[in-house]
Parts: sequence; C-alpha cells; structure tokens
Amino acid sequence: MFDLSNFTPWVFFSDAGFICALLLIGKFLRVKVRLIQRLFIPPSLLAGLLGLAFGPNGLGWIPLSGNISTYAAILIAVVFGALPFSSPSFKVKEVARRVGPMWAFSQFGMLFQWAVMGLFGLLVLNLIWPDLNPAFGVMLPTGFYGGHGTAAAIGSAFDNLGWDEAASLGMTTATIGVIVAILGGLLFVKIATKKGATSYISDFNDLPDEYRSGLLPEAKREPTAVGTTSPISIDSHMFHLALVIVAAFGGYLMSKGVKMLAPKLELPVFSCAFVVGILIKLAFNKAGAARYIDPKTAVSISGSATDLLVACGVASIKLGVVVKYAVPLIVLLVVGIAVTIFTVFWFGRRLNRKDWFEKSIFAWGWWTGTMAMGIALLRIVDPKQQSKAMDDYALAYLPCAPVEILLITFVPILFSSGNGLWLMLGCLVLSLLIIFLARRLGWWQKS
Repeated sequence: MFDLSNFTPWVFFSDAGFICALLLIGKFLRVKVRLIQRLFIPPSLLAGLLGLAFGPNGLGWIPLSGNISTYAAILIAVVFGALPFSSPSFKVKEVARRVGPMWAFSQFGMLFQWAVMGLFGLLVLNLIWPDLNPAFGVMLPTGFYGGHGTAAAIGSAFDNLGWDEAASLGMTTATIGVIVAILGGLLFVKIATKKGATSYISDFNDLPDEYRSGLLPEAKREPTAVGTTSPISIDSHMFHLALVIVAAFGGYLMSKGVKMLAPKLELPVFSCAFVVGILIKLAFNKAGAARYIDPKTAVSISGSATDLLVACGVASIKLGVVVKYAVPLIVLLVVGIAVTIFTVFWFGRRLNRKDWFEKSIFAWGWWTGTMAMGIALLRIVDPKQQSKAMDDYALAYLPCAPVEILLITFVPILFSSGNGLWLMLGCLVLSLLIIFLARRLGWWQKS
C-alpha cells in the first residue's frame, strides 16, 4: 500500500502520520488503562514502544521508513534551538544568594553521574569485555541524566564519528531510565510517606485524578501561550515556530561550515542551534523587539518536538544491538541505578536544607528519566507547589545548562580521539570541588 523504498515528501508525510497516530493511541491508553495511569507512563513513550514493537525493527506491521532515527537528530536541534527563546535572563548573584545549595546539588549530580559511569566503563567494563567501545559507560548518563534528547544528540555525533550503535544504546538506556524513574519514584514516595519524610502529603492516594489520566478539567485549564503578533499579518505560533526552525537550520549550516573549514572537527548540530538561537535572541534584544518573543510559546514548541523525539527515538532502537550488548548493558544499568540512588538521596539530604525529600524526588525523576518525570513525582509529594522546588530548580539549572551542552558536545569528540579518560577524570574533580565549595559556604548539612 505504501511504497517507502525511495524517500519522498510523501514518505515523510506517511512517517509523520504514523507517529502522530501512535501518539494519539498512547494518549488513549493513558486515559483508559488504569495500570498505565498508576505508572505515569507518558504517551510519547507508549507511542515509541508501539512503533518499536510493530515497526520495521519489530513485527514490521507499520511501514515506517529508515529515517526515523534521523528525525530524532533533527528534532533535538529544534529543542535546543528553542531554549534561548524560552529561558529567562538571570544574574549570577541572584542564583548564588537564593539557590546556591540547589545549584551545587544539580551541578554535582550531573558531573558525578557522567564521571563515575564513564570511568566504570573505561576501567571495569572494558577490562571484562575488551571489544566494547571506550564510550560504552557514558551511554548510562546519556540516557539517564540526558534522556532521549541527549541520546539522539550523542548518538548522531557518534554515528558521524564511526560508531553507529551508540544511538540505539542511548535510546535503550533512556527508555529504561523513564521506567526506572516511574517505578522507583513511586516506591520511594510510598516509603517516604510511611516514614513521615514528606512535608506536604501524608498519603500517596491523595493525588488528584488529572495527574493520573493527564486530562485537565475545565476549571484547571490555563493558556499555554500568549499571542504577540496579529494574525492578520502572521500567526503568533507560526512566528515563533519560524524563529526556532531558523535557529535549528542555522545550527545545521554552522555545523556544516565548520566541517568544511576543519574536516576533523565535528560540531553537533544541536549545539550550533543553541548558539544560533542565542544570537537571534541577542539581535532581538538589541533591536528592542524581545518583548514580542513569548517564552510559553517557545516552551510549547520545544515540548511538542520532545514528544515527537521520544516517539521516533524509541521506535528507531535496533533490537539486535540491544541483544548483542545485553550482558554488559545490564551490568551498566544496575551500577548506574545504584550510583544514582546514592547521589540523589544521600547528597540530596545534605545539600537541601528544607524539603529535602521533595527536592530529591524531583532530582530522581530528572536524573533517571526526564524533567517531566521529575515534575510528575514532585506534584505527587507537593501538589500545591508549596516547597518552591520547581522555582529553585529552574533558577539553579540556568548556570548548569552551558556545562551540560559542553559535555554533550565534547564527549563524542574526546572519546573518539582517545581522550575520554581525561574528560571523565576532569568531571570527577569538578564534582568533588563543588562539594568542597558547598562545605566552605555552609550549604552542607551534617545530618
């Protein structure tokens, strides 16, 4: 019925149709199936799992083309291209004064997971399985801390550098990470409520129904965007979409231009898209037109691209690669989960003076699955957002974001050039320096 042997615009349209249909099916399952509601499984992940099971990498019933993984690489450029338009400006003094401990917790958690798991891959797994790629260990933080977006970005970069299995491995750890975030998070919440460690709920069953089904009643609906242009000239959503797409496309052109000038230097498209987005935002600020950029619209575009990215990324997993590396992958996941539990709850209790469990459970969802998982778990234990954890995290993450982008950019480059060990040691040293700084500044709690 569908001829997908040659890629045409209609093939792209068919892929988009199938993926969007799977997203709608995933949403229907979330609304109707109680078990899925209890586990808070997002529709985008359900769509990806259905695409994996019934697509060309599974039973072959859904004729998706071989470009699904490429879509994921493009969509992550869109997500990063939207970041400058959705991020508020901040002052370093404000971050240090208000959320210094939260910044230390966030930055330490990022660097520590990358460092420990990268070194575990290099110094342990590579000794047991010498044929493993030296970067095998960083597939854990790629999927856990980074999520499907980072898996798409790093997978694409490694693919260009000669390791085409990285994308499937990263998508696999990201998918398992979301499941671990949900199941582990719900378990930790139940334990915490029984022990009285939660500040704002005493019973896990207090959660409102809309958190489970994902459908908002009319009384709780809020606008997701504000129109800044008259539709008689250009639709406001289209205006913002054009800004984001131009940033992503500009990143693609920048990456190709650098490659032409320095053939050995492979800058990821998503990193360049972020830079181009910043330049566009600065140009709007200079022209006094920044007030016409609505951050909520940019967030909406980024969220839509993320949903599509997760669905495409999971559907593109090559099961043969997962089976090939099943044993070392299981070892990597078990150690990674243990390291993350220790980092989140042991350090979280010592770096968060107030509402430590609420802030730690948010970190658990984020550092194993996605930001959305962190928000879902936080809303379970803090339905009315009394802890202000989201506000503090939003501010604390701003100085962390450039570090994360630098990591994602240079991990493939340095590992491919044989310098991965030095990068991971550097991350470990920086993470320990952050703990030293937290102690000196009085952010560290002894109990």
